[in-house]
Amino acid sequence: MQEPKFVHSLFSSIAGRYDLANHLLSGGLDFLWRRRATSFVTSWHPATLLDLATGSGDLALAIERACPATQVTGADFCEPMLQRARAKGLRRTVVADALHLPFPDRSFDAVTVAFGLRNMESWPAALREMARVLNPGGHLLILDFSLPAPPLRAPYRFYLHRILPLIAGIVTREKSAYQYLGASIEKFPAGPAMLSLLESTGFTSPTSHPLTAGIVSLYTAEVDPRSPIPAPLAPTL
Repeated sequence: MQEPKFVHSLFSSIAGRYDLANHLLSGGLDFLWRRRATSFVTSWHPATLLDLATGSGDLALAIERACPATQVTGADFCEPMLQRARAKGLRRTVVADALHLPFPDRSFDAVTVAFGLRNMESWPAALREMARVLNPGGHLLILDFSLPAPPLRAPYRFYLHRILPLIAGIVTREKSAYQYLGASIEKFPAGPAMLSLLESTGFTSPTSHPLTAGIVSLYTAEVDPRSPIPAPLAPTL
């Protein structure tokens, strides 16, 4: 759970080089991770989809290409990132705080969030808000970093905390942004902890899919049609 002003400032500062950094630091694996996520969405055949924390729009655009009949909306609270998404061709974008979404109850058939939930102020509150805007039986997909199991965990942590910030600092000129990345991954719930969090926030049938030896995990869940619609959070000043 993160401080919103810090996260907003961080992503605003790296927006122009965000895509380059992602492709370089993942060794191009981010393309494969989005392809896997898109394959799940394609099987759901959603008429409407919200890509939350859409950033520069890579996942939203991949879904648009794979699901041309789906109306995709990209939402992010960082306008400089949305400017990048629009420049790349994302047509429907909304500046929005994930904890206070400007959409009526039951607005979307699917919600996706890639590498964004980890950066939000409250993970449970954000998930409840996603449940609110999803139709009964609607699908949620979360794609985010996780820690691989031993024996890969120790060398991955060394890369994450020592090597990655150095390379990222050269590419983005913001080394601190990627020092934050490692710390946020260490704190983020993964595996059974994430499944439990999903069940406690109005979702059912959660699944976990580790990718690339567990460096990234993909989670899916559905809105339980029997659950009451979560009340929207009151905006904070």
